[in-house]
Amino acid sequence: MADDTTNPNPSKRQPAADPREGSIVDRRTGIDRRQFETASPTNLERRRGPGRRLSDFVRDAEEGEMSKEQFMFLMAIDAFKRSNGKSFPTWTDVLEVIRKLGYRKTMPTELNLGGRAEDWRERADAPSNTTHSTPDDKAENRRNAA
Repeated sequence: MADDTTNPNPSKRQPAADPREGSIVDRRTGIDRRQFETASPTNLERRRGPGRRLSDFVRDAEEGEMSKEQFMFLMAIDAFKRSNGKSFPTWTDVLEVIRKLGYRKTMPTELNLGGRAEDWRERADAPSNTTHSTPDDKAENRRNAA
């Protein structure tokens, strides 16, 4: 027995709206998306065009020759991963490592984030504010509270 809520003619059903509709470009039309500029460059673009070379900083890192700063960061991230048993640290974890290395936001940003985030600064001697309590600290706090 057919129920009243089913469509009696299944061939006339409306297809579900495809969220990607209109975003597919036929490359045979000759439109080259590389010719279009992005709305606002962020100063993070990695693609190089004609006449743009890699900076010494990036080139050396890609060739395996790290600066002291790059090597220290790599060792700090590796130590964090080993001590916390994490293969893939979160962005918050990475920021914690960076702050514990001594980095502070003392200069205006060189990035164009399109007004999505407010720029700010802090003193060079500002604390890292990343200290977490360990299980030993929690146990001691419980003993002191009792």
